Amino acid sequence: MIANAEALLKPLTIKGLTIRNRVMSTSHAPGYGKDGKPQERYQLYHEEKAKGGIGLTMFGGSSSVALDSPAAPWNQISVADDSVVPFFREFSDRIHRHGAKLMIQLTHMGRRTKWDTENWFPTVAPSPRREPASRTIPKEAEDEDIARIVAGFAQAVRRCKEGGLDGCEISGAHGHLLDQFWSPSVNARTDRYGGSLENRMRFGIEVLEAMRAEVGDDYVIGMRMSGDELIADGLTQEDQIAIAVEYSRRGLVDFINVLGGHARDHIAHAISLPNMAFPVAPFLYLPSAIKREVDVPVFHAQRVTDLATAARAVTEGHVDMIAMTRAHIADPHLVRKLQEGRADDIRQCIGAGYCIDRIYVGGDALCIQNAATGREATMPHVIARAEKPRKVVVVGGGPGGLEAARVAAARGHSVVLFEKERLAGGQINIAAKATWREALSGIPRWLHAQAAKNGADLRLGTEATEGAIMAEAPDVVIVATGGLPSLGHAKGAEHAISTWDVLTGTVEPTGSVLLFDEMGQHNAASTAETLAKRGCLVEIVTHDRMVGEEIGTTNQPIHLRELYKLGVVMTPNMDLIEIYPEGNRLIVALRNTYTDAEEERVVDRVIVERGTLPVDALYTSLKARSVNGGQVDQDAIVAGRPQPWPDGDGFALYRVGDALAGRNIHAALYDSLRLCKDL
Repeated sequence: MIANAEALLKPLTIKGLTIRNRVMSTSHAPGYGKDGKPQERYQLYHEEKAKGGIGLTMFGGSSSVALDSPAAPWNQISVADDSVVPFFREFSDRIHRHGAKLMIQLTHMGRRTKWDTENWFPTVAPSPRREPASRTIPKEAEDEDIARIVAGFAQAVRRCKEGGLDGCEISGAHGHLLDQFWSPSVNARTDRYGGSLENRMRFGIEVLEAMRAEVGDDYVIGMRMSGDELIADGLTQEDQIAIAVEYSRRGLVDFINVLGGHARDHIAHAISLPNMAFPVAPFLYLPSAIKREVDVPVFHAQRVTDLATAARAVTEGHVDMIAMTRAHIADPHLVRKLQEGRADDIRQCIGAGYCIDRIYVGGDALCIQNAATGREATMPHVIARAEKPRKVVVVGGGPGGLEAARVAAARGHSVVLFEKERLAGGQINIAAKATWREALSGIPRWLHAQAAKNGADLRLGTEATEGAIMAEAPDVVIVATGGLPSLGHAKGAEHAISTWDVLTGTVEPTGSVLLFDEMGQHNAASTAETLAKRGCLVEIVTHDRMVGEEIGTTNQPIHLRELYKLGVVMTPNMDLIEIYPEGNRLIVALRNTYTDAEEERVVDRVIVERGTLPVDALYTSLKARSVNGGQVDQDAIVAGRPQPWPDGDGFALYRVGDALAGRNIHAALYDSLRLCKDL
């Protein structure tokens, strides 16, 4: 049971709008927008949360109110014309039928967007100061721009009301135009919109007054804001409390949604979207301080990953509503499971940041551990029972194998899983040993528990042989044997060890270490941190333009921060061409990828990260005996249809995850879900 769970399930009423409980999902931008509209995919994603019992789901993080705040970056929503209203009506009807409420975030991005997309207008801001994150130098807003944008907010809120949305919030967080006017880090104006805090608040007041004039005092309008920008030249906690007090005193806002930090550059962004390197609810003290000073409800979101923390935040009076946004990406049914006394079935967010990191490279939000999120049209969150039970054998207890066992068992099949190690989890168990990445262990822990609960026979510490598999008389065999590290093709590669060797403790390097990274992902960066903390002198070398080039926005800055703090030398644009021993040390030959100039290092150890190669011997031995030759019908699996069942006696054979090719956790889970949901 969750302590104080009743506090989360108590309704909250704001201006006649009753929200059925205190759990919400904040406005965010999952990259599901299409043509600037929240179409079917976007709606189904939020509808799943409504089915799952959420009180309030908010959408459209950074929904644009003006043409010079383009919706194109990150596939966001435009509320700049009336064509969006029918989509709002359809969306609100979809959410309301499940008893939840629906709101949107309205904003003008100011300088925090791109000028070279959509309409090709320059960005605007209070002052022409460049933002590092968006890399734009904005036009200084003229009085006419301000008047136009204020009117844009007013028309946008009218469209929200006409579309049946239950309310909206304006964004004064993450460095959008509203807080660009507030913040001395951006606003250097000397007119009535600059200088004193009173003047810097003027633009936001004009926006909210215009919105109120358009829809009246009864429509719910809130504001999202930072409780402290946490940057040297920005708004302090005292400034933000003063802003919250003034806006609420004037009756302009019906709730205040408080977060911590800013997003003007990479490290600030990572701090404001805290990953697993941070404790849970690291900024709860900020909304708590504002709640003591205002008489409107206070909301909060930032790494609230579990219901116990959420319940404490509400019970102790820190907030009135608690947002579990990424937690709902991991499990959109978490409230329903709480209500039904099934808290143990909740798939808890681990804070990997995979969802957000994909967005900032132009992708769509996907959960590292829930392959159904964002794919609701084709992938189920609740597994249906099969008409015909089968015997399914799964080989391998990594994430792909565990997901295959979980889903197949939930379908009602008789499932046996073989795993040669005594602990399920596969490569995740290795990754979780690296400094702040331990939370990854939550993925196999949940999968193992759910597979067992659904009746799978999990035979840990038991290696699968062809004979053992055939003894089970399987109808289906799923090979999830994963991969093993590749040491690469450089001359003398046999003198290197892998990052696995370090993290598992097979080898304990000392002295000077050169770590060559071909992948640009977490593996090498986290291993370098681990080695440096053990006292090694570490140089991480990569052929990429920078260390950790493939790591996303919320994670890469944390890795870089730690590597700099630990004194790790970072050398980009170099390829590894040879390793050879000289005495009791190793010589490493490197070549610059642009100039072909060669350099050498003399070190005690060489470690390489070159990904994995499939462990496929068992698959190869079974392939000829299978009725499908080990092949997947790609057309069927993409269309969401069951795999065709070939004529003849025998078993169907499939591979998933790194047993196919080295990819990532999400790929392994998606392989298994879309295969097994129709077995």
